Amino acid sequence: MSEKILAVSDLQIEFHDHQLPETVVSDFDLELEKGEIVGIVGESGSGKSMSALAIAGLLSRHNMTKSGKIMYGGQDLLTCDRKILRNFQGNRIAMIFQEPMTSLNPVKRIGWQVEESLRIHVPQMPGQERRQKAVSMLEAVGLHEPEKVYEMYPHELSGGMRQRVMIAAAMIADPEILIADEPTTALDVTVQAQIVELLQKINREKKTAIIFISHDLSLVRQLCSRVIVMQSGRIVESGEAEEVFIHPKQAYTRKLIAAIPRVDLSKGKNGIF
Repeated sequence: MSEKILAVSDLQIEFHDHQLPETVVSDFDLELEKGEIVGIVGESGSGKSMSALAIAGLLSRHNMTKSGKIMYGGQDLLTCDRKILRNFQGNRIAMIFQEPMTSLNPVKRIGWQVEESLRIHVPQMPGQERRQKAVSMLEAVGLHEPEKVYEMYPHELSGGMRQRVMIAAAMIADPEILIADEPTTALDVTVQAQIVELLQKINREKKTAIIFISHDLSLVRQLCSRVIVMQSGRIVESGEAEEVFIHPKQAYTRKLIAAIPRVDLSKGKNGIF
């Protein structure tokens, strides 16, 4: 029997930066099972990233209102104490973003940044053990000479290598849920395929549930078992990925399918950064 680990219901997010409130997400629902990969797709501004940030507990509490429920570990992440939320962030729920250079600290070595979740959530871990775990994780995500990468700075790495570093940093505390927000958009097609293949490997070996956010429906089809299509802050279609692809019900979904070129994952199997 499948184990439900996350339940989002009636999520609504409004911004109050202007005279009139702007609703950016409305009536968003999501149930995520352990080890499942769910895709959220839509054009820019469709609300998919805002929904993900809310699940990760990363939305600012200023100039916006949030309603609904995000239930995880017996807690509503929208209303729970900040200390409880911080205990989940990076530990049980981790997130990677589109452009690693905006997330990585340019003046800190890679190893220090990969270890961050361990320093926060496992402060009693000895430094040498932390280093060994970070090096092992860098190797696990496919980075060659991980000891050398550990000592490097972000600007010394390629875009694909930086994204692998971000995945290593996200996975080092062995989260139950990984949210990947457009993790391949800034990469060329071959490297995109390699990153998607890495996420498949993580899901297969660690049983990590993944929420994969993308405007690229072809990548979602290859990675995800289920897909949610968003437009203007609302879910317009959802279902099993193959069913949505073969029998899309909405004109908007058909437009997305028609507009996005296919990516062949086999191109990434032998690629090395």
